[in-house]
Amino acid sequence: MRSDRTQSLYHFHFIVFIYGFSSILGALISLQALPLVIYRMAIAALGLAVFFVLFKPEAFALPKFLLPKVILGGVIIGVHWVTFFHAIKIAGVSLTLSMLATGAIITALVEPLLIKERKLLGYEIVFGSIVILGIGLIFRAEFDNYLGILVALCSAFLSSMFTILNGQMIKKAPAISLSLYELVVGTLVGILFVLFSKAYTFSDFQLKAWDLIWILILAWLCTSYAFYASIKVMQHLQPFTIMMIINLEPVYGILLSLIIWNEKELLSGNFYIGFLIILSAILFNGVYKHRKEKNKVKAQS
Repeated sequence: MRSDRTQSLYHFHFIVFIYGFSSILGALISLQALPLVIYRMAIAALGLAVFFVLFKPEAFALPKFLLPKVILGGVIIGVHWVTFFHAIKIAGVSLTLSMLATGAIITALVEPLLIKERKLLGYEIVFGSIVILGIGLIFRAEFDNYLGILVALCSAFLSSMFTILNGQMIKKAPAISLSLYELVVGTLVGILFVLFSKAYTFSDFQLKAWDLIWILILAWLCTSYAFYASIKVMQHLQPFTIMMIINLEPVYGILLSLIIWNEKELLSGNFYIGFLIILSAILFNGVYKHRKEKNKVKAQS
């Protein structure tokens, strides 16, 4: 019989595969980015609320002092998903995911600026510089899609801000509770923007063909379930293992896009070299950090 750790390892790979699959669903859904995200957040929030009612009613509780940060988190995650799906619509899955892979390094470089206890480390600057080299190579190779690349980088930056903000709040409230209220806030902000901007009409929210099926999968499987399951496996996996597996999300997404759309998603050789440079820098950064912390523990014992 497999150990809990082995089962969690396979389970988490499946979850990250699902995360990568969300980009494919975003490309399949005919809606523009904002209507798509409103549907996703609203249905995902509903799914979590139903789960809480049936199995975890205590998860509805949230400290009032966290409300301003939860509202900020909801706005950030909403805008992150809008920029993410908009980038997919205008630049494709592969380019978007290659830029989203930079989130880990962006977080490492930005976090010390926002959190005083966290110092900027020399090796993070080195690996960050290598990531910039990879981005530059992709930018030159796919310059025709420069707008999509910039939007995807903006999405990666917002993802980092969300990670840093939640990293602080998770010490004071369960992650799954934070997720519900952030999804609710994101939904409300999106709806208010639609109502007051007058940039969208009713037809922009009309679903076509398979849209409803794709959105339900995106909301319940790729959001509600994936989020809850990712928290559950953390009971048996080390943070380093989790971080390294998460870095495979763009790989899964790009491979899926190549399988589904073949030549349509096939990009230049320099793009794949740039992407490998980014991915290698992120992986080596994780390995180096893990070894450094391990040696520090040994020295203290």
